Amino acid sequence: MGGWGVQSSPQRDLIVGAFVLAGIAALAYLSMQVGASNYMGAGGLIITADFDEIGKLTPRAAVKISGVTVGRVIAIGLDEDMRAHVTMELDASLALPIDTSASIRTEGVLGNQYVSLEPGGDDQLLASGDSIDFTESAIVLEKLIGAFVTGSDLGEN
Repeated sequence: MGGWGVQSSPQRDLIVGAFVLAGIAALAYLSMQVGASNYMGAGGLIITADFDEIGKLTPRAAVKISGVTVGRVIAIGLDEDMRAHVTMELDASLALPIDTSASIRTEGVLGNQYVSLEPGGDDQLLASGDSIDFTESAIVLEKLIGAFVTGSDLGEN
């Protein structure tokens, strides 16, 4: 007999084990879903964009248009000018004008960052391998607070 005064039985042990396994499986599933985007396509339109600052943007981050996930970030590197070079894979059925702009935004409580695309109005369309010329970098909170505290870069002369 154990210290708690409860007798153990194989049936009770099996039920408790099943609940523990179900809990572990649920936690594993939820942890996989936290950072994953809904975009599951492959072989789509490959587009690049260069940013001065990407913050905490990571590969596999979502690419969205009007809040709808249309792709994902597949690679991040540096270009020859030491700017962040972001490669995105988008839904192949998209017809994006060449004057489309890209910006890095933050979503949700966890602060996941994603690329937001704003389609332009040009008749000419982006093709796979093209680059988005109009970009807006991420706002880095630490730099913003530092600039406010020191009074620099706030437009004061």
